[in-house]
Amino acid sequence: METKRIRTAVVGCGKIGTVHANALSSLVQSELVAVCDASPDRAKAFGERYGVPAYSDLMEMAVQSKVEAVAICTPHPVHADAIEVLAPLGIHCLVEKPLAIDLASCDKIIETCRRAGTKLGVMSQRRWYAPHVRMRRAIDAGAIGQPVLAIVSVLGWRDEAYYASDPWRGRWATEGGGVLVNQAPHQLDLLQWFMGPIGELHAYWANVNHPSIEVEDTAVAVVRFRSGALGNIVASNSQKPGLHWRIEVHGSNGASIGARTEGASMTASGDDDPAINDVWTVSGEEQLLARWQAEDRATARTGTPEQLYHARQVEDFLDAVAADRDPAVSGEDGRSVVEIFTAIYRSQRDRRPVQFPLKPETAPALDG
Repeated sequence: METKRIRTAVVGCGKIGTVHANALSSLVQSELVAVCDASPDRAKAFGERYGVPAYSDLMEMAVQSKVEAVAICTPHPVHADAIEVLAPLGIHCLVEKPLAIDLASCDKIIETCRRAGTKLGVMSQRRWYAPHVRMRRAIDAGAIGQPVLAIVSVLGWRDEAYYASDPWRGRWATEGGGVLVNQAPHQLDLLQWFMGPIGELHAYWANVNHPSIEVEDTAVAVVRFRSGALGNIVASNSQKPGLHWRIEVHGSNGASIGARTEGASMTASGDDDPAINDVWTVSGEEQLLARWQAEDRATARTGTPEQLYHARQVEDFLDAVAADRDPAVSGEDGRSVVEIFTAIYRSQRDRRPVQFPLKPETAPALDG
C-alpha cells in the first residue's frame, strides 16, 4: 500500500531550517512543497536549493502551496506568531525548541492548536539518541529500582561572535534568556522524560564572563520531583573550551545509568565526539558499555547524527498526523521545558523555592 505523502513546508530558512528541509525532502511520508522566511532573498535562495516555491508571507504560502504540515524554525520568540496564522488553516505544526519564551505564549500556542484540531509537536530529537533510549528502557524495566537522583550538566562555550551572529541573541526582549533558553532545553526535556514532573525548584543564575550580553550564561538549580526524587541542574556557556553535556540517573537499588549527550563541540557532530553511554552499573549489564560505545561511534561515522535524529522525530510527527495520534513530543512537553527555566528565573527573583505547576505572569521573572 502506497504511503500518503503529506504536503510540507519549512518556515524559517536558517541553519536549523536546513536540517528540517533535508528531512522533509527525503522522508517518504513528506512532499516538501514550499519554504518561507521573513527575508525574501533568503527564502528565494533556500527555495532554489530544494527546488520548491519560496514565500515571505505565511498566508500566501499556506494557500498557494496547499500546505498540510510545517516545521517552524524561526527564532523562538516569534513561534506563536506563525502558529496563530497556520493552525486555524488546519496546518499541523512541528516547532523547534523551545516552544516559546514564556508560559503565556506556550498556553496560547497549545490552545490555538487544540481549537483548530491540529497536531502540535516540539523538537526534542535527543529522545531518539540510542544512549537515551537505553536509559529510558532501563528505567521502564525497573533495572535501577526507582529513579531517586538525577544530575544534568551542560558545560559549554559560546563566544562573542556567536551572540553577534544574529541581532536577537543575548537580549531578554528578543531571546528571552540565555543558556537556559537556547542551549539547555534538550537536557531539561530529558530530565523530565526520565524522572517525571517536578514539584519544587530552587535556583540561581548569573552572567559570569559574557559582558556583551544581557542574559544569563550560567545557572544552577536544585529540584525535588513529585515522586520525591531529587535532582541537580548545572547549565553554563562559560567553559572555554566547552567540556560536555551529560545526564545521569541513579536508582534506589544503587544502580546508575548515564550518557554524555554531547562533547566539547556541544553537538553530537561526528565519530570523534558522539553521544555515548558513559555510566552503566546495572547488575549484570556492566559489560555492555564498551559494546554500546562502539556501536554509537560506528553510527556517528555513517553520517551526521544531528540530521539522523532530527529526521526520526520529523518522521514520528508525520506519522502522528497520518494516524491522527499524538506526536511523541507534544506541545505540553514543550511547555514543561519552558516551565523549568521560568521557575529558575522566578526563584532568583523571589529569593525562594518555586512550587510547580507554574501559571503565567504578566511581569517578567528577571532580577539579576
